[in-house]
Amino acid sequence: MTSILGISAFYHDSAAALIKDGNIIAAAQEERFSRVKHDAQFPEKAINYVLKESNLKLSEIDHIVFFEKPYLKFERLIKTYLAFVPKGFKSFSSSIPIWLKEKLFQKKYLFNQLKKLDKDFDDIKKIQFSEHHFSHAASAFYPSPFKEAIVLTLDGVGEWATTTVAIGKENDLKIIREIHFPHSLGLLYSAFTLYIGFKVNSGEYKVMGLAPYGEPKYKNLIIEKLIDLKDDGSFKLNMKYFDYATGLSMINNNFSKLFKEPARNSNKTKLTQFHMDIAASIQAVTEEIVLRITKSLANEYNIKNLCLAGGVALNCVANGKILKNKIFQNIWIQPASGDAGGSLGAALAYWHYELKNNRKIFSDQMKGSYLGPKFEKDHIEEKLKILRANFNHLGEKEIISTTAKELSNNKIVGWFQGRMEFGPRALGGRSILADPRSEKMQKELNLKIKFRESFRPFAPSVLREDVSKWFDLNCDSPYMLLVADVNKEKQVKMSDHDKNLFGIDKLNIKRSSIPAITHVDYSARIQTVHKKTNPKYHDLLVEFKKNTNCPVLVNTSFNVRGEPIVCSVEDAFNCFMGTNLDILVIENFILFKDDQDKSLIKDYKNTFELD
Repeated sequence: MTSILGISAFYHDSAAALIKDGNIIAAAQEERFSRVKHDAQFPEKAINYVLKESNLKLSEIDHIVFFEKPYLKFERLIKTYLAFVPKGFKSFSSSIPIWLKEKLFQKKYLFNQLKKLDKDFDDIKKIQFSEHHFSHAASAFYPSPFKEAIVLTLDGVGEWATTTVAIGKENDLKIIREIHFPHSLGLLYSAFTLYIGFKVNSGEYKVMGLAPYGEPKYKNLIIEKLIDLKDDGSFKLNMKYFDYATGLSMINNNFSKLFKEPARNSNKTKLTQFHMDIAASIQAVTEEIVLRITKSLANEYNIKNLCLAGGVALNCVANGKILKNKIFQNIWIQPASGDAGGSLGAALAYWHYELKNNRKIFSDQMKGSYLGPKFEKDHIEEKLKILRANFNHLGEKEIISTTAKELSNNKIVGWFQGRMEFGPRALGGRSILADPRSEKMQKELNLKIKFRESFRPFAPSVLREDVSKWFDLNCDSPYMLLVADVNKEKQVKMSDHDKNLFGIDKLNIKRSSIPAITHVDYSARIQTVHKKTNPKYHDLLVEFKKNTNCPVLVNTSFNVRGEPIVCSVEDAFNCFMGTNLDILVIENFILFKDDQDKSLIKDYKNTFELD
C-alpha cells in the first residue's frame, strides 16, 4: 500500500493531508489545533493528526509532497522587483534574508522540521514538490465524480500563475492556459477587501456578504480603469492603481482618487452606502469575469463538466451564477478550495499524475469533507468531567428528538458530531444550529453568539430530497458553495416603503418564511444534507421537519469571530461557556447552559483577534 503525505504551508491556512493508494484518509488545517486563525506555520500538529488517523509513522510514509515550488516563487519575486526597480527595494531587502534562510532551500528546511516529528525519518529523497496551481487543479479534478472535465483555478498567486485552465481526463491532468502575476482576480478582490476596511485573506467573504446591500455603481469604472477585460474573460490589471507587486501595499493613492474616498479604517469608520456599493461593484466585476471565462471554455472545448478550486472558487455567489446560466451541465467545487486544499491536491497529483495510477471514480471521494478528528464516548466523558461540566448522556433517538425540539423552541445549539470538516465551512460536524423561521435569529446569532458584524448572512442546511421545494436549486450542494434564491412561494413581498430603504436598513425586513437564512436579495448559500455522508445530521433535519414542517436549519460554523472552528471537546465547551449558546451537543452528550456552574462562564468576546 502506497502512502502519500501532502503539505501546504508558509503563506496562510497551512494544512496536511494523507492518502493511501489514492484513497483520502485524513486532512486538516493547522489552525484547528494551534487555535491561530489562518495559521501559516509548518503544520506540525496537522501532520501528527493525519499520521495518527492513518496508523502510520512518518518514517513509514512513501512520499511527501509540498504544494508549490519555492524556486519558481523566488524567480517571480526577483523578476518582479527588477521590473519595478527602485520601487519596493525596502520590502525586497527585508524579504531576501527570510528566503535565503528558510524558503529558498525549502527541501532541507522541510526535512529538518519533519525529522523533529520522527527521529527515524531519514530519507530526504521522499520529499517532492508540486506546482501551486497544479495542486489546486488536482484537488478539484481527482476527487470529482467526472471522467473528464474542464478545471478552472483562480486565486491570488501561486508561483507565477493566478488563473489556470486545465483539462482532466481519467488520471491525466494538463494545464493548457495561464494568466500570470501581477494580473490576478484574487488580488483584485483582495485590494477591494482592504479598501472597504476588511483584512486581506480573511475578509473577502465579508465583501461578498456586504454586496447585496449596495448597487454596482462602480462596475463600469472598474472595468474601464482598473482592468483590461477581453470577451473570453482573460484580463490584465492596470498596475498604476496597485502596489502589491512590490510588496508595499495592495493599493495606492491613485486607487483612492479614482473612487474619491480614502480607504476605510475598520476601527474608526462606519460602513456606509458607499462601501456597500463598492462591494456590490467588485462582486459584479468578479461574476462578469468568471462568467466570461466559463462561457468561453464551454464553447471552445464542448466538455460538459467543470471543476473549480483556488480561493476565488469560495465565491459561492459567482459559482451560483455559473450554475444558473447553465454554462456547464455539472459543476464540482473542492470544499477546501484555498491553500489548505493544496496539501490534498499535491498528494493526489503525485499518485495519479506522477505515479500514473488509475482513478476510482464515485460520487463523494471527499467523504463529505469530514476528514478531521472525531472523539469516542469515553474520551468525551473524561474531558467533560475535567472541565467540570454538567451533562447527560442520551440514546441516539433521544438526542435527535431532544435537540430538534429545543431548536423548534428557538434555542441555539452547538452541534459537535463525528469527524471535523476540512475546509472553511462547517457542514454539520462542528456547527452552530438554529431555527431559520425566527425573524430575530440572524441578529441574535451575529451579535450575541458570533460577536460579528450584523450584516453577515447565515446559510441554510436543507434535506437534499427537499431542496427544490424551498430553493431555486435541484442539484447536490454538499459543501455550501452554491448560492440560489429562496423559492418565490416562500418569499414575502416587500412593501414600497421597504423597497426604498438603503443599506443596513434593509436588514430587518422579513423576506421569506425562513428569514434567518434569507439574504437581502432573497438568496441563500445552500448546503444539501445527504443521508449517506452525514446520517445523524440528516436524521436531525428529518426530526425538525416532523416538528415544524420545515426541513431547513440555520448552520454556521462553531466559533466566534476571529476564532478557528472548534476541533476538540475543550474548544467546544470554551465557546459554549463564552457565548450565548443555549445548548451543547457533543455526540450523544447534551449540556444545557442553565445547568452549568456560573463561575465557568468566560469573557470570550476579546479572546481572539478580530478578523
